[in-house]
Order: sequence, then C-alpha cells, then structure tokens
Amino acid sequence: MHWGDEINMITYPSFDELMNRADSPYTLVILTARRARQLNDGAAGLLGEYKSRKPVSKSLEEIASGKISYRRNF
Repeated sequence: MHWGDEINMITYPSFDELMNRADSPYTLVILTARRARQLNDGAAGLLGEYKSRKPVSKSLEEIASGKISYRRNF
C-alpha cells in the first residue's frame, strides 16, 4: 500500500465533534480506551444503533452522542 491509497480511517464521529466533549486529546484517548475495555468485557451498549462493530469506534460514537462524559477531581 502506498501513501494516498484508500485507507480505512475513522470518519465518524469527526475529531472536531469529539473534541467538543473533552478538554484535550489525551482525555479523549483515556475515555475511549476505558469505554472500549468495558464493551470488550461485555458491557451493554448505550446507543440503540451503531455505525461500527468495533469497541473503540462504538465508544467514540457514545462519546460524540454525549452518553459518556467525565469529571475532573482536582
């Protein structure tokens, strides 16, 4: 595969849409990873329908929809 060939990339939800839900890209990564692990371990999905089958993509969809959030403890 060469650069510029068709690549399977996440197009939904968009990065901008996701960044409206998190204060930094690092927070977004942690939220996504934690939720994806929960889904891998058998947790029920929070959305009625998903565009993807993969846990990481499902967790991104949940974050974009506002179903997953976080609270900072300082």
